[in-house]
Amino acid sequence: MKVCLLYRGRERGGESPYYDTASIIKDLGLETLFLCAARKLVYEDGAVKSVEKEDPYLMETLRTVMMSPLSSEEEIRYRQEIIADCIRHEEFIRELYRISSELLLKWKELGRSGPSSSRQVSPASKLITQIRVVHLFCDTLSEIRTLLFSQEEDFSSEGLRTFREDFAEAFPKEREEGIRSVLADISFYTAGADEEDEGRSQEVKPRIVMECGLEDGLKFSSLKLEEVSSESVKFLKRGSTRDRLREFVNARIPDSFSIRNDPRIGEEAQILEYGIVSYLVAELGGLTEEFQTFFDRVKFQSAFYLSAVQLKAQMERVSSEWCFPVVCDRRDLDFTELRELVMGLERRVNVIGNSTSLRGTDLMIVTGANQGGKSTFLRSIGIAQVMMQCGLMVMAKSYAAGIFPRIFVHFTRREDSEMNSGRLDEELGRMNRIVEQIGDGSLLLLNESFATTTEKEGSLIAYDIIRALMEAGVRILTVTHLLSFARRIHQETKDRPDSGVAFFSAERTPDGRRTYRMIPHEPELTSFGLDLYEEIVGRKTS
Repeated sequence: MKVCLLYRGRERGGESPYYDTASIIKDLGLETLFLCAARKLVYEDGAVKSVEKEDPYLMETLRTVMMSPLSSEEEIRYRQEIIADCIRHEEFIRELYRISSELLLKWKELGRSGPSSSRQVSPASKLITQIRVVHLFCDTLSEIRTLLFSQEEDFSSEGLRTFREDFAEAFPKEREEGIRSVLADISFYTAGADEEDEGRSQEVKPRIVMECGLEDGLKFSSLKLEEVSSESVKFLKRGSTRDRLREFVNARIPDSFSIRNDPRIGEEAQILEYGIVSYLVAELGGLTEEFQTFFDRVKFQSAFYLSAVQLKAQMERVSSEWCFPVVCDRRDLDFTELRELVMGLERRVNVIGNSTSLRGTDLMIVTGANQGGKSTFLRSIGIAQVMMQCGLMVMAKSYAAGIFPRIFVHFTRREDSEMNSGRLDEELGRMNRIVEQIGDGSLLLLNESFATTTEKEGSLIAYDIIRALMEAGVRILTVTHLLSFARRIHQETKDRPDSGVAFFSAERTPDGRRTYRMIPHEPELTSFGLDLYEEIVGRKTS
């Protein structure tokens, strides 16, 4: 039984994870996103009353799915439609995740991965466990079917409609009734094995009817099973009047006429019961084999969609607009009021958004005032791109971009004890590893790269590397303080409308105030560091 909620018609994608996922997660701050998506917001009177503790499984699932990008517009839309359905049917996706999680937990307790102790387990105990697993599967599958068909409004996404249709075909009510009938017939075998059976006034006895022929010497032949069923009989408590009466009658029946207490007969009866029940359970075994991995898939895939629903709630908590991105040409980038999601989640504020529309662009260079929001702007694009490519919504009024199955990040790093060489050597080493993996159709985000050396040397390094990567078909978005590099690129391209290069600058008002918006602008000749100096020093001396 397939689930296919992440991919149309298949359980797994053929895409590879991003190169150096650890750097992408670290530099874009995605751990905050994973954490928030794993927390449920509890509302009261329309306001957030409390935040539940994060679910580690939701965090790990979202991390895994986000780091494995989709490669086509159709696959992205497939997930977006399911997310939209799950937003409309939030309780459905919560229940689907809960049901599958609880089954896997109970199955583990029953010994899914084998006996937890080294002691030998009897065949009878194993058989009882198998029966319990069939019971568990049947009950859970019935609960899922009820959930799938109890929605007041129909699903609109292809993924959920197909899942419901396939499930109804694989586990119809007729199949459930047949399984429950067999389980009821063999219930005598597990009766009394559970703690909850203690204290009952009824006990379950087997009724086994067999047809056979007799040969010479009264030997059985042509043995055939006619009926197996369980009958409930009133349980006689020890010491009761009826129990003493039965003992009185039995005491007066000669031993030669009684087989009730014959140990040989008892052993043969147990062997017969075990063989018959084993045969019937084997016939039901197709259920556990068919759905053996089904619940793992349901839990994993529903976890992703539940994370998406909770992430949407977190976005709305900071009063931000969100949208489902649209796929366009790789050289185009168009968004309206795009916000840096991680900053918004961490500070719980509606951060300032940016808007831009680029056509036929291979290189975007952002310069301008220090602390003007340049790195935040770059991260907002990187976060939105990763989210789009796994089917998630983004924190913007609108967002359209191409698909880049290979995304690379090269952000400047603070010097720490893990560095075995200088910062420039470390930067060049990371860039060398990226160059070995990067190629046509890749996206590279550079944040103040090569700023750990002199402005002149850093500009030369940046120019040579970026020019070579552009010729290799790599799309590059860079934030830089290397003004010589930026001005050189500008001089080479300013008279070429089709150069594929766009320049932005962090907006600064005449009085030095930062608006944290990026505007189309040729490279500045300064980063306006004196503004910050005067603000800080002036504040201290005033």
